[in-house]
Amino acid sequence: MPKIIRRGVITADNRHGIDADAETTLPGQVCTLAQWLKLADKCGSAVQLEPGQPPAPLLEHLEDIELVVIHFPVLTDGRGFSYGRELRERGYLGELRASGHFIRDQLTYLVRCGFDAFQMADNTDLEAALLSLNDFSEHYQAAVDEPLPLFRRRQIAAS
Repeated sequence: MPKIIRRGVITADNRHGIDADAETTLPGQVCTLAQWLKLADKCGSAVQLEPGQPPAPLLEHLEDIELVVIHFPVLTDGRGFSYGRELRERGYLGELRASGHFIRDQLTYLVRCGFDAFQMADNTDLEAALLSLNDFSEHYQAAVDEPLPLFRRRQIAAS
């Protein structure tokens, strides 16, 4: 089984990967958006979004979806960051996984957008990638993981 980083721990991926050509999917299998839309029962489901597939179809079922995988097919396509942020801002509480071509320098920014799991396409040293999540101890900007910018947090602490 491939290894992933999930909630700060390196672990085996217990999901069946996508089979885009399958008419039906196995329980626990990650579905394409088209396959997921055909599911009669979306409870406990897992779906992968590609660039150009915004999360709008998922929004009515956020409480039913166990895993959303946002695929990054190339390093330079940043739409997945926005998709992750939108899902978290709309109340998605399940696992949000980045999959594909991103570098460990981007992990901190993915976390700031709400991602809590990472499946890297290359043979990146997962231990080093995990350590990179601690590269920054403070953030100036507001984000999903810290809704107040630093200057507001300082004002609150001073009062």
